[in-house]
Amino acid sequence: MRAALTLLLFLGAVRAMHRGEAYIRDKVCQEFKTLGKENFRTLTIITSSRKYSNATFEEISHLVREIVALAETCCAEGADPSCYDAGSSALSAKSCGRDSPFPFHPGTAGCCTQEGLEQTRRPPPQQLPRYLQPSNEELCQAFKKDPKDFADRFLYEYASSYGQAPLPVLLGSTRTFLSMVSTCCISPMPTACFLKEKLERKTLSLLTLMSNRACSHFTAYGKDKVTFSYLTSLAQKMPGAPFEDLFPLAEDAAEVFSQCCDSVAEDCMQKKLSEHTAKVCGALSARDKRFADCCKGKNLMQNYFCISALPPAPALQLPEAPKPTNEQLCGEEGARHAKRYLFELTRRHSSTPDAVLGKLYDASAEVREECCSAKDPSACLDSKRRWMGEQLPPFLEKANRLCGQYTKLPFLAFQKRLREGLMRTMPEARAELLGGLGGQ
Repeated sequence: MRAALTLLLFLGAVRAMHRGEAYIRDKVCQEFKTLGKENFRTLTIITSSRKYSNATFEEISHLVREIVALAETCCAEGADPSCYDAGSSALSAKSCGRDSPFPFHPGTAGCCTQEGLEQTRRPPPQQLPRYLQPSNEELCQAFKKDPKDFADRFLYEYASSYGQAPLPVLLGSTRTFLSMVSTCCISPMPTACFLKEKLERKTLSLLTLMSNRACSHFTAYGKDKVTFSYLTSLAQKMPGAPFEDLFPLAEDAAEVFSQCCDSVAEDCMQKKLSEHTAKVCGALSARDKRFADCCKGKNLMQNYFCISALPPAPALQLPEAPKPTNEQLCGEEGARHAKRYLFELTRRHSSTPDAVLGKLYDASAEVREECCSAKDPSACLDSKRRWMGEQLPPFLEKANRLCGQYTKLPFLAFQKRLREGLMRTMPEARAELLGGLGGQ
C-alpha cells in the first residue's frame, strides 16, 4: 500500500522543487527495488488509469512504459543522481508537447503554463463507470489468448471506471478479480469456481461500487452538501424519524467519507463504514422493519449495502412544513434551519430525486447569502418566499409523483404511463417526439 502512495506522489510531482524531487526519487527507487519491475508496472497502470480516467488504453500504456523505463534506468545501481530529475522534467515537457502521446484532458493547456505540482492537476472523473464485466466464457477466452494483455486492459478499464474509490479498495478489488480469473480459467469446473469466487469477493466488489459513488459525490459536493444528501436519503427511507435522530447519522457518514476517500490506510473505508452502519442500525432498526431486516446480518458491510438499496418509503401525510423565520435563516444557525426545512419537505415528498433536492439546497444557500447581506434582509427574504411559495409546491408534487411511479412501476409500464400523460398535457406534440417513450 505504501508503494501505491509513492506512485501517486511520483505521478503527480514531476518538475517539483529540487528537494521534493530528491525525496520522491528516493521513495520511488526504494519501492521499485522492493516490488520488482512487474509489480511496480501494475501499480503504475492502476494509478495512471485512476488519475487520467478519460484517457485511452493506448495513452495509458505509453505513459506507463515511460514511467517504468524512467524508474528502471534511474534506480539502477550507480545511476547519476540527476538522472531522475532530468528524466521526470523531460517527461513533463513531453506531455505538454503538441504531439504528446500521453493522456489529454480539458485542463492540459492551462496546466502546461504552470510549473511543478501545478502542472499535474487531476482531470475530472468519468460521469458513469464504463466497465462492464464480460461473461465467464469471454473472460477465459481473453485470458487464455494473452494473459498479460488481458490483465493490463482490465486494470485500465476497472481503475478508470472506479477511480474515485479509495486506492486501497481499488487495489484489493483488482487483485482478487485477477486472482479469480487466473484460478477459474484453468479449473476443471470453471462455472462452480467462478460462483464460489464471486461470492467470496461480493463484499469487496460492492464496496468498490459504493465507495466510488460516495467519494465522487464527496469530491463534487463537499462535506456539507454530502451531509445534506445523506440526511435526505435517510429521511426518504424513514420519513417518520425526526431530524434530531437522522442529522447526527448524516454528519457521521460525511465524516467517514472525509477521512477515507483519500486515505491510503488499507481498511479505512471498510472499518469506518462498518462502525457507521452499527450506529445506523442501533438508532433506527427498532423504528422500522425494513431497517431491522437489513441489520440482522452479521456482516456490517452487507447491512450497509442493504440499507443503501432500500427504496423510498411512502410519504407521510403531515401538515405543512414549518418555515424558518427570517431571523433564524440569518442567524448563526441559519444553515441548520435551512437544512431542517428541506428535511421536512423531503419527508412529505419522499420520492423526490437527490438531484432536485440538491438544487434546492444550493438555492437556499444562495438566497441566504444574498438576502442576509442585503440592506433589508427581511424584505429580500419575504420576496423570495413569495416566489418560492408559488413555484415550489407544484414542482415538488410533479417530481415526487413522476419519480414515485418510476420506483413502483415496471419500466415498460412507466414508459407507457409517461407517454400517455405527455400526450394529454401536450396534445400538439408530434407523435414521433413521443414515440421513444413506449412505442406506437
